[in-house]
Amino acid sequence: MRHADDVAVTVDRGAYPDAITPWERQEWREAAVQWAERGAVAAGLRPSGGRSVRLRPWSVLVRFGVAGRGAVWFKANPPASSFEAGLTAALARWVPGHVLTPLAVDADRGWSLLPDGGTLLRDVLAQDGADPRTWEEPLRQYARMQRELLPRVQDLERLGVPRARTPDLPDVFDGLVAGNDAALDEGDRIRLRALRPRLADWCGELATAGVTDSLDHADLHDGQLFHAGAGRYTFFDWGDALVSHPFCSFLVPARRARARYGPEVLPRLRDAYLEPWTGGGRTSADLRRALTLATRLGALGRACSWGRLFPGASAGAEATGRAQSAEWLLRLCADPWD
Repeated sequence: MRHADDVAVTVDRGAYPDAITPWERQEWREAAVQWAERGAVAAGLRPSGGRSVRLRPWSVLVRFGVAGRGAVWFKANPPASSFEAGLTAALARWVPGHVLTPLAVDADRGWSLLPDGGTLLRDVLAQDGADPRTWEEPLRQYARMQRELLPRVQDLERLGVPRARTPDLPDVFDGLVAGNDAALDEGDRIRLRALRPRLADWCGELATAGVTDSLDHADLHDGQLFHAGAGRYTFFDWGDALVSHPFCSFLVPARRARARYGPEVLPRLRDAYLEPWTGGGRTSADLRRALTLATRLGALGRACSWGRLFPGASAGAEATGRAQSAEWLLRLCADPWD
């Protein structure tokens, strides 16, 4: 398809062909494209070539070709994750080198324009003979970033990053159970009601484990970080983020690595992630226990993420979101390493 300006545009709707996003509105689409092009020009770049549009119930992502630079990326978030634009800009100031530096941000509209970050970790891992230890250094660097952000927790909340502090997680659980009632059968509800006292105990124990709350990415898989150079990684896509226990972030990479390499890889990755957290009177046993608790509780962050859709995205997308959220809630009942 082509727009009036004769730029070729391809649109990918993935598994959600009927999902409604702001891209469907011509006025919004034209405003977003013009804003992104102005941002690119202000950064000294010249848009060139076609555009690739990726539409999902939770984001609009547009790849703009630029002369001599490959591409830049425009992202628009729904209201529930519109904080990502301002968060991305703030992280570039607070933890430079760990994240992408945006070319432009409109925090009020939840829009951001980002440079191409290079090779995804996913592509590195896909290479023949990729070593499972490739995950170790990114996890160390991510943990160091989380430690650097410990003094910024109130700043993160002021940016609109949802609050899911460790002592508050039982209330988060209650809200998720109530909000996803239609996706749970009676057996599921019984299991979750029975789990609630144990979950409160886990949260109480974790809150006194000696590691305070920080930024939890909540979806740190191998497609959410770039291999930015020799031994250096940058993290992006913060639309599912929470202010919560930092160790909750370990859930997603642990599950991905286990699925690819088997459970024997987990102790090495666990120790790599925990390495920057050592000291301060915390023993290795204390840290491992805290990680086990937080990895289980990280399912709450994943359950929250499925509620961050564009309003009216479609009945099918909303039903899928509720089903996925309910599935993550039920994973609280299982061993976190499974």
